[in-house]
Amino acid sequence: MLSTHVHAYLRAAAGDQAHRAGPFTIRFDEHDGALPFNYAIPDDGVTPTAEEVAALVAAFRERARTPRLEYVPQAAPGVEQRLEAAGFVAEGRYPLLICPPDAVADEAVPGVEAALVDDDPGLWGAARVMNAAFEAPEATEHDVARLRRVLDRGGLMAAAVDTATGEVVGAGQLGGPHLGVAEVAGIAVAASHRRRGIGGALTALLTRAGAKAGITTPFLTPADDRAASVYLRVGYRKVGEMLHISAQGPAR
Repeated sequence: MLSTHVHAYLRAAAGDQAHRAGPFTIRFDEHDGALPFNYAIPDDGVTPTAEEVAALVAAFRERARTPRLEYVPQAAPGVEQRLEAAGFVAEGRYPLLICPPDAVADEAVPGVEAALVDDDPGLWGAARVMNAAFEAPEATEHDVARLRRVLDRGGLMAAAVDTATGEVVGAGQLGGPHLGVAEVAGIAVAASHRRRGIGGALTALLTRAGAKAGITTPFLTPADDRAASVYLRVGYRKVGEMLHISAQGPAR
């Protein structure tokens, strides 16, 4: 089942940042409290007790992090009600999209060249444009180290460069695969170059390159309908939803 495969990927992607609290795997970033880097995934099919949810919350509080989960409700339908009873509120329900490797549409942007990167200048350029696009603080070595870990796990990084200026104007990543499953994430475009198709070009590049690396099921979860339209043009299709839910109300 796709939902359980996505969960297995998310647990594997936590790597050495993974912790356990009851029937939950938690990914913590010790250096960055941003929500996307700190979340839990429930065990498949589990219905946690109130005590287990309390232990989950305590694990986040001990690290000064917002208690939250990112997971596919279909894989653990008994979790959401127990979380709501403990005061959790849904941040949002986001479409879960996948793209068969042979369904990727060609995406090219005049004046912009998208390519895979794996060296320090490329990773720094990617980190800077990602942080700016997502309104995060200025990129640091920790952000670059996070991208290096993606590469170390067999993932891919891509950057888009304005051929006239040499400026990095877009970036994105594809996580290291687990049983052929991997997530396309962090697709970012500089404000000066948006609405030109760069996000789609990066997504298409990563999806095609991932297929050559053995990734059979690339997936992503767009934040809104506008972002979803970009990925639908590339060839992605909705197959489910991802729930983001936290103990401190809506945040993204």
